Amino acid sequence: MNLPKVLADLVAAQNNFDSHAYTDCFSDTAVVFDEGKTHTGKTAIKKWIEQANKKYQTTMHPLDYSVKTERLKAEISGNFPGSPLVLSYQFTVKNGQIESLEIV
Repeated sequence: MNLPKVLADLVAAQNNFDSHAYTDCFSDTAVVFDEGKTHTGKTAIKKWIEQANKKYQTTMHPLDYSVKTERLKAEISGNFPGSPLVLSYQFTVKNGQIESLEIV
């Protein structure tokens, strides 16, 4: 699958549990919406992904990507009930960095 570089980098960082590289995919003012919570800015995003990596040990396998809607569908596996699951990741990318991410 041909993902934009920033999304390929995000998937690689997630699969390596590399919270620093994951956070580098986001702009300084980025916003992440996940599990009913909002995480704003790189510091909050890094804290969120570090906690999620520790708790869930999630890996991602991209299934489908739409350039038009900036939506990635991925199978995630990890240490959580119902694993594996298929989730949608709605992105807004600007200047090669993620501005917003909503995980549904």
